[in-house]
Amino acid sequence: MDKILVTGCAGFIGFHTCKMLCDNGYEVLGIDNINTYYDVKLKQDRIAILEKYDNFYFKKLDFAYSKNGIKHFFEKHKPDKVIHLGAQAGVRYSLEYPQYYIDNNITGFLNIIENCIEYKIKHLLYASSSSVYGHETDMPFNEYQDCNKPANFYAVTKKCNEGMAYANSKLYNLKSTGFRFFTVYGIWGRPDMALFKFTKNIIEGKPIDVYNNGDMERDFTYVDDIIEGIRLLMTAETLGNLRVFNIGCGKPSKLMDFVNEIELKLGKKAIINYMPMQLGDIKKIWCSTARLETVRAINQAPQLKKVYQSLLIGI
Repeated sequence: MDKILVTGCAGFIGFHTCKMLCDNGYEVLGIDNINTYYDVKLKQDRIAILEKYDNFYFKKLDFAYSKNGIKHFFEKHKPDKVIHLGAQAGVRYSLEYPQYYIDNNITGFLNIIENCIEYKIKHLLYASSSSVYGHETDMPFNEYQDCNKPANFYAVTKKCNEGMAYANSKLYNLKSTGFRFFTVYGIWGRPDMALFKFTKNIIEGKPIDVYNNGDMERDFTYVDDIIEGIRLLMTAETLGNLRVFNIGCGKPSKLMDFVNEIELKLGKKAIINYMPMQLGDIKKIWCSTARLETVRAINQAPQLKKVYQSLLIGI
């Protein structure tokens, strides 16, 4: 079995990725800086679950600000593959603190790439984002679109990641695969995500802020489907020359349907504070998953579950 390094292992998707890898018998190396972007206890609780596995090793390490530390980690542990999920998340936060995004999402990614090249990593898999589509209007979004109309600074850093991966793949024959995730939700999610903010406020009888007067649509994707997409692209024997993939449900859902589903599950109506469109936000976003399905068919892998109806599992 390959030894796999997962950055951002204490994060939402990173935690689920590590758990899947451990369950499948891989030796998993996890690093995370455990920053204070949201409640540190949630990250520590995720790590505590992972550390129950004998095949999981964790080290608190900052890949953006500890270049020598990352180099030493690669040299000591010699991973076979890297799944780079660590980054500064959040569209709105990027408008307030753009330097954090340069440091973590660009400089940090460069540190990871340089070590992947030096230590001859078999495969670098990394998180991009649906945000790269920005102000593109031709939907469903597909991977052949140029994506040169970013709506926010977070999207700029993720598009830059794709360019960095492509250039180094060509220059140094580094096999790399990017994931464009679409509106991920599910258990162990971040508290700043709409699902958890809405649920908490409805339970407590507090108003929820709904932007663009509720006229929004998203491609809600349950985290299990995201993890299955990662597993497929990590293990597929045939990827061809396709190096960036949408991972999403493949259909739009209206924001107010999302709110209504939460109300239904809780048995309680929301107090809604309708707001104008937020700076840097996008009204509608959904994707084509045809490229991913092609890989799935070639490799005879099972279909995604696409479990939007399972909203609020574990809440």
